[in-house]
Amino acid sequence: MTIRILIADDQAEVRSALRLVLDAEPDIEVVAEAGDGSQAVRAAHRHRPDVVIMDIRMPRMDGLAAIQTLAGAGAVPTIIALTTFDLDEYLFGALRAGAAGFLLKDSDPRLLLDAVRAAHQGHGLIDPQVTRRLIHRFADLSPKPVTPAFDLLTTREREVLHHLAQGLSNAEIARELWIEEGTVKTHVNRILAKLRLRTRVHAVIYAHQHRL
Repeated sequence: MTIRILIADDQAEVRSALRLVLDAEPDIEVVAEAGDGSQAVRAAHRHRPDVVIMDIRMPRMDGLAAIQTLAGAGAVPTIIALTTFDLDEYLFGALRAGAAGFLLKDSDPRLLLDAVRAAHQGHGLIDPQVTRRLIHRFADLSPKPVTPAFDLLTTREREVLHHLAQGLSNAEIARELWIEEGTVKTHVNRILAKLRLRTRVHAVIYAHQHRL
């Protein structure tokens, strides 16, 4: 199955560079481009891409507002936030708005491809350059009481969530718990559904917010 991509960035040269990397992959196709947040929202509704790569700083409507607009529309594509600026306000703002991933523009192109494929599978990917800071930031916050939905998790699902919060992949969790990788994926999907979270990135944030 081909992953259909919308690129939103106000710089034409950046869009061209991203398209060059993405269109070179046999399983990825760029179906539309946008130069600002308003265009991105319209293009997302028109072309129905699987994944949107959204620049944060754009004229007229910035990326954070565009992400929030799309997330508030219900059934939306998975969004990866992209920025030149490694700022906490962009990182946390993008994740709060509903982004499933966060990358810096100077990241290795292979990381972009990994992020796109992960997003299409319902997973999130945060640039390794900022992951540790993200975890420390939430670890430093006063813990929030767990939501009632947490009580719906089985013992095994709580174990999987604990390992998710440590940044382990499905394969690594499977080895830790001596279960099949497909079983881990099922548990992750059930965790997201019960906690009403969109991606595993948001599950990690949830776990650290509640000191789980």
